[in-house]
Amino acid sequence: MSHLLEMVNGTFAYRDYENIFENINFSVDKGDIFCILGSNGAGKTTLLKCLNGLMKMRYGEVLFKGKNINTMDHAELSQGIGYIPQIHNSIFPFTVLDVVLMGRSPHLELFSSPGEKDIKIAENSLKEMGISHLAQTPYTEISGGEQQLVFIARILTQQPEVLILDEPTSHLDFGNQVRTLNTIENLTKKGISVVMSSHFPDQTFLSGTKVALMKGKNFLEVGSPEEVITEENMKELYGIPVKIVDLPQRRACIPLK
Repeated sequence: MSHLLEMVNGTFAYRDYENIFENINFSVDKGDIFCILGSNGAGKTTLLKCLNGLMKMRYGEVLFKGKNINTMDHAELSQGIGYIPQIHNSIFPFTVLDVVLMGRSPHLELFSSPGEKDIKIAENSLKEMGISHLAQTPYTEISGGEQQLVFIARILTQQPEVLILDEPTSHLDFGNQVRTLNTIENLTKKGISVVMSSHFPDQTFLSGTKVALMKGKNFLEVGSPEEVITEENMKELYGIPVKIVDLPQRRACIPLK
């Protein structure tokens, strides 16, 4: 039985330069939250773009339901996999609702417009992210944190089976970080799978079923948060001492001086 999403012997390099990552293997199944941790420049963003077909690997393949994504057309791939980059600026004053509605494009016929069903799906996504009040606000007039929430709503409107999120809590205040992580966890309860990158090991204890530590062109370790987020691994990954503590409801990763 094939996995929902799988990378097999993934190897990437820019033209003839040294490999950014090599021989990476991992799989994601229905309802998983697969979180990739690593320092700046480790290759996390590049790997996520390869998973979505935005960048082509030197060797290896990415499989969606056992099918090589390089053989899938854009609409088919977009219906299965949604992607949110770190930066998503717009120079056009679309309303927030218009931006979220763009997530329906993979489901529409060429030159057709969104219908009542599409608008309802977009409105429900705005509600789920707690930003319904911004629906008629120009996207260019809201804060960076609000724009991040809008793009998560847009990807929910796309209704993919896998969400690929590049640092989804960046630019968000503490409250919205927690709300976003809770939303991600709720989505997986509906059967949606998530692959995300993060700079915050502590977030894996809030929402994460699998964690991969990316260092030295490959994964240092892959497993559950409890197995992977250790004081020794964090010291090796980030070069700083941390303390793993058990709180009443979960574990926490605390940096030390």
